[in-house]
Amino acid sequence: MSDKILLDQGSGGLASHRLVADVFFKHLGNPILNRMDDAALLNASGPLAVSTDSFTVDPIFFPGGDIGALAVHGTVNDVAMLGARPLYLTCGFIIEEGFAVADLERIVASMGQAARKAKVRIVAGDTKVVPRGTADKIFINTTGIGQVLANPAPSGHRAKPGDAVIISGTLGDHGLTVLSHRQGLSFEAPVQSDCASLNHLTLKLIEALPKVHVLRDPTRGGLATSLNEIAQQSSVGIVLDEPAIPVSDVVRAGCDILGLDPLYLANEGKLICVLPQKYAQQALTIMRRDPLGRQARVIGSVVADRPGKVVLRTGMGGHRMLGMLEGEQLPRIC
Repeated sequence: MSDKILLDQGSGGLASHRLVADVFFKHLGNPILNRMDDAALLNASGPLAVSTDSFTVDPIFFPGGDIGALAVHGTVNDVAMLGARPLYLTCGFIIEEGFAVADLERIVASMGQAARKAKVRIVAGDTKVVPRGTADKIFINTTGIGQVLANPAPSGHRAKPGDAVIISGTLGDHGLTVLSHRQGLSFEAPVQSDCASLNHLTLKLIEALPKVHVLRDPTRGGLATSLNEIAQQSSVGIVLDEPAIPVSDVVRAGCDILGLDPLYLANEGKLICVLPQKYAQQALTIMRRDPLGRQARVIGSVVADRPGKVVLRTGMGGHRMLGMLEGEQLPRIC
């Protein structure tokens, strides 16, 4: 097989079959996928959660992850935020002619590793090769399917006055990592993406706490945008305590230098949990026992005032309105 992707490998013929066998089945193979039917026959009972997403991140490799791991983690997390156990993924690849096969295999191997760690199966897929110059290296689309376990399922419409707002860890790590790697910037301390699957953590929460109202992963647009979505969906106000919001020193310093706000930077391994205040300490205990939630904190509360608005109570005692991100702060961040 050539060391570069050829148009023939997207034709559906023998070259395509060789690519699928030599790269995709090698790292993603399982009894369902290996049948090579036009669709996958799946077994599931009860309500299902379904999510689809496309990944165009630039650069495709970055400290803490790559486009392949990001595609798995991002879709697993979206399904998990509905109080579901992710079970199956599909993946579609659009690959530019001339893309290095070694880089493709590295991406697919990363996807396989991420899927195994998340305990999901990639059960169907598709590969298209487009002429050189009509795409930028590689794009990946994924769809996730999961079994909903929570009843009722967490939703952005379920936040209620008196609820606590919890974040599972530091903010802005992924956004600053991708930006700095893209621009060739370096800081005194290394910064690394938080790219990770959160489904094992969310499962612990919903099994122990049936009163979880909202779960959300603050990806594009960051914490501030996600909370604005929740406030608008639930017609409530949200008040945040700025000193309680965890941001690493390197991210805070990098944002100061670049004029960015960490509250609007993308995250790929953090979750927002909104639940009644009386369960907040129990939720923190559960989250802090998990490696992905060790820095979990209560960062604010849901209020009846200012429905649809998010207010930041600053360390100086003032108040600042946090609007939803307008436009694209960092294009191709995921």
